[in-house]
Amino acid sequence: MRLTVLRSELGSRSLLAEPGARRGLAAAAASLLPGRSMEESQAGGEQGSSPPPVKRLRLWTGKGKAKGKRAGPAEEGEKRYVPPPKKRNPGVSFGQSHFAETSYYFEGGLRKVRPYYFDFQTYCKGRWVGESLLHVFGTEFRAQPLEYYRAAAQAGRLRLNEQPVRDLGVILKNNDFIRNTVHRHEPPVTAQAIEFLEENDEVVVVDKPSSLPVHPCGRFRHNTVIFILGKEHNLKELHTIHRLDRLTSGVLMFAKSAEVSKRIDEQVRQRQLEKEYVCRVLGEFPENEVTCEEPILVVSYKVGVCRVDPKGKVCKTVFRRLSYNGKTSVVKCFPYTGRTHQIRVHLQFLGHPIVNDPIYNTDAWGPKKGKGGHINKTDDELLRALVEEHLSKQSLGILDVAEEDLKPIVGDRVQEAVLDTAVNVSSGTREEFAGGEKSRISACSQNSVPQAELHKTESGETCSNESWGEKDPLCGECKIVRPDPSPKDLVMYLHALRYKGAEFEYCSKMPAWAQDDWEET
Repeated sequence: MRLTVLRSELGSRSLLAEPGARRGLAAAAASLLPGRSMEESQAGGEQGSSPPPVKRLRLWTGKGKAKGKRAGPAEEGEKRYVPPPKKRNPGVSFGQSHFAETSYYFEGGLRKVRPYYFDFQTYCKGRWVGESLLHVFGTEFRAQPLEYYRAAAQAGRLRLNEQPVRDLGVILKNNDFIRNTVHRHEPPVTAQAIEFLEENDEVVVVDKPSSLPVHPCGRFRHNTVIFILGKEHNLKELHTIHRLDRLTSGVLMFAKSAEVSKRIDEQVRQRQLEKEYVCRVLGEFPENEVTCEEPILVVSYKVGVCRVDPKGKVCKTVFRRLSYNGKTSVVKCFPYTGRTHQIRVHLQFLGHPIVNDPIYNTDAWGPKKGKGGHINKTDDELLRALVEEHLSKQSLGILDVAEEDLKPIVGDRVQEAVLDTAVNVSSGTREEFAGGEKSRISACSQNSVPQAELHKTESGETCSNESWGEKDPLCGECKIVRPDPSPKDLVMYLHALRYKGAEFEYCSKMPAWAQDDWEET
C-alpha cells in the first residue's frame, strides 16, 4: 500500500518538485524496491534537467544484468549476480590458438606432449545448485584432494563466472560458469607417422596408427589424430565421419565440410558403407565363413567394456579366415553394424579373441575368457577383476581410464599402483613422495604458486604455453615420472583395411602382423 502511495505522489508532484526533491523521492521509493540500491536509483534519475518518467521506477525482478553488478563471487552481504549462459558453437572446432597450446617431442619411438596449462570449464549442473563449490569439488572431482583445490583457489586458478574465487564456500546457482586451470600431462603415443591415403576438396583419408585417439577425449588432446593433422599438416575444421578405437589402426575418413559429412553419414545410416577389417586371433579359426549376430550390451562406458547379452543391441559380423600358423589365425571381418567393440566382443564370444586385446583376452573373464558368453560374474565383479588384473601387470594405462573413475571399483589400490610404478623426480623413492604429497599441497599458497600466464582461445578456453619444461608445485604429475610404454604395447592386432561407399573406396596396406611369414617376437 505504501508503495502505491509513493507512486501516486511521485506522479502528481513530479512537475512541481525541484531536482533535489525529486532525488529524495526517488531514494525513498528505491528503499522499498528489492534489488535496487540508492546509488542505482539516483544514477537513473539524473539524466537531463527534466524529471524521469514514472515508468522508470519499477520493481527489479533480478532478470537481466543490473547496472553496476558484477559476475562471480559477491562481497559479504552483496547479492551475487549470475550472467545468462553464453551460446556455444555446436560441433568440434579447433583452430591455431588451440594447436599452439604446446608442442611435441619424440623419444624412444614415442610421440610426447610437453606439459601445458589448460582449463576445464563447465556450467553448473542441476544437482550442484545450492551446494558449495567445495562440496562439488569433493564429490564430483575427486582426482585431487581438497587441499589441492584450496591451494588452486589461492593461486587464482579457479574462476566463477570469469572472476577469481578464493572462498570455496560460495553457494552455486543455476548458470554459474566454472573454470579450473590445471597443469596437464598427456600420455605418449606411437611416433609412427600418419600416412595419407587420399586428400581432395571433400575428404581427408588417412591410415591411422595404433595408440592414437581420433579426437580429444579423456587424457588425450594434442596426441590425437585431429590435433596432429591440424598442427603438422594445417588441416583444420575437419568433420569426423567415423571413429576407430584408440588401439585400432587403419582407414580413417574426415570430411572437409558439414555437407560432405552429412552425405556420407546418410550412407552409413542406410547401411551403404562397406567396412572390411583384418585381425590376428588366438587359435585355429574355422575355415568356413562364420556369422555372429549376438546382441552387445555396454557394461561400463567409463572403463569401455561390453559383452554379449540378450538385452543388448542387435549386431552382425561376418568372419573369413585368411591363414593359420599353428598358433594364431589371420581373419577378415565384415561388420554390418557399428556397435562399440563389436568385432572384439564377437571374436571373444566365438572363442578366438584378438591375440593382444587388453580387455577381451584376459583372465578376468574366467577360465574360458568369455567364450559362448559364459562369464559367471556380475558386471561389478567383472570390472573389478579386469582392473585388478591390469594393476597386477602394471598396465593400467592401457585402459584409458582416469584414476578417479577407477577408485569406486578398486578403491585406493589405484593410487598405490601409481606410486609403485612411478618414480619421485626429486628423490627417486616412493616413500618420500607418498608421505610428502599432502603436506606439499597444503604448504602451497598464493605466494609460492605461480600465477598461470593464460590466453583465451577462439572458443573461450584458457590455455598457456609459457611454462614448457617448468615444474608446477601444485601438479602431482610433475613430481613423478611414469614409465613409458614400449611401442609394442601400443599396438593391437586389429586394422581397418577398407571402407567403400557409393562414390568412393579407400584401402590401406596389410599390416606386418597380418603377413603369412610374420612371427611374434
